[in-house]
Amino acid sequence: MNIFELTRALVDIESITNNEGEVGAWLFDHLSGVAGPTGGTVERMDVEFGRFNVFASWGEPQVTLTSHLDVVPPFFPSHEDDGYIYGRGACDAKGIIAAMIGAAEKLLAKGRRGFGLLFVVGEERNSAGAFTAARNGRGSRYLINGEPTENQLALGSKGALRYEVVARGRMAHSAYPELGDSAIEKLLDVLEKIRRIPMPQDPVLGGGSLNIGTISGGRAPNVIPDKARAEIMIRLVADAGPIRAAIQEAAAGRVEASEVMSIPAIRLNSIPDLPTTVVSFTTDIPAFGPAWGEPFLIGPGSILVAHTLDEKVSKRQLAEAVDIYCTMVERLLA
Repeated sequence: MNIFELTRALVDIESITNNEGEVGAWLFDHLSGVAGPTGGTVERMDVEFGRFNVFASWGEPQVTLTSHLDVVPPFFPSHEDDGYIYGRGACDAKGIIAAMIGAAEKLLAKGRRGFGLLFVVGEERNSAGAFTAARNGRGSRYLINGEPTENQLALGSKGALRYEVVARGRMAHSAYPELGDSAIEKLLDVLEKIRRIPMPQDPVLGGGSLNIGTISGGRAPNVIPDKARAEIMIRLVADAGPIRAAIQEAAAGRVEASEVMSIPAIRLNSIPDLPTTVVSFTTDIPAFGPAWGEPFLIGPGSILVAHTLDEKVSKRQLAEAVDIYCTMVERLLA
């Protein structure tokens, strides 16, 4: 398959987070076909029942190319025109996986060894695959992580702090509100305080941000609600400590605020002659830790269309990414 055909084949396998088994099995078989004739090895790295990372290597891997198998909902299949491939995961990150495989094939044709491909589950939710890989290092000195950066090396990426906020109250008939205790009103009051928490600024990464992503609660319009819940995501550019303290202060005595995930902001290195950028999204890189080597972040596609119903990736950028990944692997091996 060429990289466009491979991108579409991957996109057309639904792999919403926690349902990556089918695409993992397909990719394992495909990489086995690449590795067999070229002296490589392919393995499944179990994460949990039905979910596994896929790792292929040629020799002792000094450089590892990695991206993620999972996508966000809703699933929709691929189509293409002269300039783009469309579909869920086209740029985030199945087109990237295709470009990395294309780069591996090109490197192998030159007789290169000493690199690997690692494709992980769970990036869109909790980096489960990357945390598993962090416990199963293979000696790699450099990690090239693929996310949509429009083929520019990211000098840094923001972190993420996620909270679940739960309010509890007492049900009553809405005609007699004094007999109840509204969980929704408690939740709204606390969320308003959380919205007023100042977000730090960073000269490279820019400003932090807060998003109240989900709200649920209540039973009926004529019932005082006894429970309400919200999920909050904060994009970090600095230490999370002051924000944690502010959230707990806002919640104290009113609601339960539970930290679900924390990923720090990171700074990354550049490589001469490759254009650079800064991104606001969070990646698997902190979850990998030092086990897979010094990280770099780059990939085809725009984050501005990822997670949308117009997700797409430029064919031109896919082809360019193959050459960029080849160049990076060769420089790092040297």
